[in-house]
Amino acid sequence: MDQDKRLHKQPPLAVRLSMRSECPYIAGRTEQRVAVDISQNPALHDQMARAGFRRVENWVYKPACPGCNACVPWRVDTANFKMKRNLSRIWRMNKDLKRHVAPISPTAEHFNLFKSYIGTRHSDGQMASMNHDEFVSMIENSPIESVLLNYINAEGKLIGTVLTDVQNDGLSAVYSFFDPAETKRSLGTYMIMDMINFAKELGLPWLYLGYYVEDSSKMYYKARFQPASVFIDGQWRSYVSPNKS
Repeated sequence: MDQDKRLHKQPPLAVRLSMRSECPYIAGRTEQRVAVDISQNPALHDQMARAGFRRVENWVYKPACPGCNACVPWRVDTANFKMKRNLSRIWRMNKDLKRHVAPISPTAEHFNLFKSYIGTRHSDGQMASMNHDEFVSMIENSPIESVLLNYINAEGKLIGTVLTDVQNDGLSAVYSFFDPAETKRSLGTYMIMDMINFAKELGLPWLYLGYYVEDSSKMYYKARFQPASVFIDGQWRSYVSPNKS
């Protein structure tokens, strides 16, 4: 049987298994990840994203936690998403904001906003010690099409940003940060809704929001964005809340 010789020209993928560490979502459990370097074959990204992987710089990763499969990839059906009353209120509250789509070239304003966000919201996390060069690398080091979605208020001030991957079937929210002083705006929620709208504008059916953990209060916000699909046992399935099953 003839084989496609192009298969033999692809460089081997570098695969790593991370060290075990404390799970940030479920107390008493251990976190571990399998990661794949796609820098030499970025065309694989979208295929792996559809298989539940997430991107960090040149790597895509997926949980490989011993004895646990609580993390499930979550993506929002952009065409059928409808704002409930509380989400509509947040949307109206931010009607003064403008979305600017920009290249992945972070400025000093981005870094200052990031440090303010991390210092207030995640001061005990791994990213709290990130310096300027590491921040720039996180943003710029992408082997695929990526953009910054910047949210500007009426005074021309940057108050929120989402590092966004553009896939052939959707957008993927890689990392977001915003002004922690703007608590009344619920910026994190607003930016997700606007990303859903942006995906619709581009004709893309999905917004990928990373992993969802049913028993983690840190993840409850994702369940506000439905209808959604979760990737379980090798296939995407419509999400059904355990309270409704």
